[in-house]
Amino acid sequence: MLDRIKDFASGFFVTGDPLIYGADVAIVLTMIAVVAVLSYFKKWGWLWKEWLTSVDHKKIGIMYIIAALLMLFRGGVDALLMRTQLVMPDNDFLKPEHYNEIFTTHGVIMILFMAMPLMFGLFNIAVPLQIGARDVAFPFLNSLSFWLFFMGAMLFNLSFVIGGSPNGGWLAYPPLTEKMFSPGVGQDFYIWGIQISGIGSLMTGINFIITILKMRAPGMKLMKMPMFSWSVLASSLTIILAFPILTVTLALLFLDRFLGAHFFSLDAGGNPMMYINLIWMWGHPEVYIVVLPAFGIFSEVVSTFSKKKLFGYKSMVFALMSISVVSFFTWAHHFFTMGSGADVNAFFAVSTMIIAIPTGVKIFNWLLTMYKGKISFKLPMLWTMAFIPCFVIGGMTGVLLSVAPADFQFHNSYFLIAHFHQVLIGGVAFGYFAGLYYWWPKMFGFTLNEKLGKWAFWLWNIGFYVCFMPQYLLGLMGMTRRYSTYGWDTGWFGLNLVSTIGGFLMGIGFLFQVWQILHSIRFMQKDKTGDPWDGRTLEWSIPSPAPMYNFATEPRVGEVDDWWEEKQRLAAGQAPQPKPALEPIHMPKNSGIPIIKAACWFVAGFGFVFDWLWLAIPGLVGVAVCMLAHSFNYDTDYYIPVDEIKRTEAAARRGV
Repeated sequence: MLDRIKDFASGFFVTGDPLIYGADVAIVLTMIAVVAVLSYFKKWGWLWKEWLTSVDHKKIGIMYIIAALLMLFRGGVDALLMRTQLVMPDNDFLKPEHYNEIFTTHGVIMILFMAMPLMFGLFNIAVPLQIGARDVAFPFLNSLSFWLFFMGAMLFNLSFVIGGSPNGGWLAYPPLTEKMFSPGVGQDFYIWGIQISGIGSLMTGINFIITILKMRAPGMKLMKMPMFSWSVLASSLTIILAFPILTVTLALLFLDRFLGAHFFSLDAGGNPMMYINLIWMWGHPEVYIVVLPAFGIFSEVVSTFSKKKLFGYKSMVFALMSISVVSFFTWAHHFFTMGSGADVNAFFAVSTMIIAIPTGVKIFNWLLTMYKGKISFKLPMLWTMAFIPCFVIGGMTGVLLSVAPADFQFHNSYFLIAHFHQVLIGGVAFGYFAGLYYWWPKMFGFTLNEKLGKWAFWLWNIGFYVCFMPQYLLGLMGMTRRYSTYGWDTGWFGLNLVSTIGGFLMGIGFLFQVWQILHSIRFMQKDKTGDPWDGRTLEWSIPSPAPMYNFATEPRVGEVDDWWEEKQRLAAGQAPQPKPALEPIHMPKNSGIPIIKAACWFVAGFGFVFDWLWLAIPGLVGVAVCMLAHSFNYDTDYYIPVDEIKRTEAAARRGV
């Protein structure tokens, strides 16, 4: 009996690597600490009522952001482990199998479990406030979306210590990821972690499309919306078209592994290239899904900190929506070497060049907005200005990669790695950092320390260029990605050493951001105005942090940047617009069903990972029961009385 338990444990838990043992200890100690703190301060009830069951879009947004920052730490550690392995030739810091697992998890975590939730967090924080809504269209669905993302992320990360991580690359190309070549459960963790979180992402896309189209304040026509809300609409439309492709593709791969189907293996008429086409039909729009909202953030920040209207509003809207459409016609540039022929390659090369045009339009719009503006160099603006040269370089190297004959040389080299990170870090990460600093006072009611933030800014930016500029040269020298080691005779040592130093500088920059947040909580500089940046859009017209109902009375919008125009009218001595009388506010009730339902999905996914139908089926039954329970629950809303609204408004505006 004891031998059987030992045999099971040796296959169930990941063993044999000191790094894994260290992670095991850290996870256990962290869990003990969390449980101890919540128990000591008797906060379990508060945690359940105020956060875990909340349907308030602002709290859901904060939970997305916290999860994203944790995943940024995890993905960043993976990156530093890879750079440590590559710092010198013939290094044996990581075993090749472990290196494969780390670059796989790094890519998945950074795109799907860091960038996506950080994006959704900013969606939730800003969009309802910008359009004058009291919540999203479907608050229950919003909570369910978050918990599905969270449970999917936890299931994927569990593979680090149980079963073994996936090692087939972040897009899991077959035949390597078929059962014959990846017999372990790592690939199944990949499939089910992404499937569960992907369902939540699809729901979020639907939710925000309906919110933006149907819940705007009176008078806010589409062409009067803030640019960030436009970018969210473009991104959400792309989500609802792209994510079903991912869902179906991974379902087919699971059928190959679980039932012995042959969709993507050459046996019985399958074709691995079909998978690669399908995954990139989702994968390339996914890049634009995460970068479009960053473009919206830059538009808000540039306009606010230049004290000018955004230059070329209509052209910016057209650029965002055209990128959303054209992004579905560029996927094959990821594999010009497939052998589809000159005509196919030419089509996708031209479409890739075309999509660079609206991106260039936006760059000029931002520069012309800053032209002759009264620029204030606060942290959101610094991150925006750092983005522009970084993204221009990334765009130029992207056009180089779109030239099919050139791509035959660049393909799978470190030139491609450098380009991808130039766009994803310089565009997405810098954009979301700008958004975090910009909307932080609206989330929490205090600003972040500028001095520590500037240290983090410069460390991130210097580290970025030190890390990735050498990788362009390494790619041109012939270094291909996924190498776990290389020889002294390659001549790659010096550039890899420099690149590794840059990676650690970015890591130090992240630590400064953590220090900045903790320092700002300790020495809190409260925002008593609700408008610390002298903003232009509706979210700055209410107290910080925003009340649970957002707006005491429904705002009315007459033009773009309506709040800015209202402030100008008041400064000119005009009387403020009269506000309607307070009325009871209709709000949704909290619900525990989303977290329970997502937990059932986690159980089902875990069962499918290990082929334990005795666990998977009860998990799916739990999902069905939750659906039925919600279907027959009619007590889903309530009204906030006028007296409570008056008390809340008086308390919130006491310091104004």
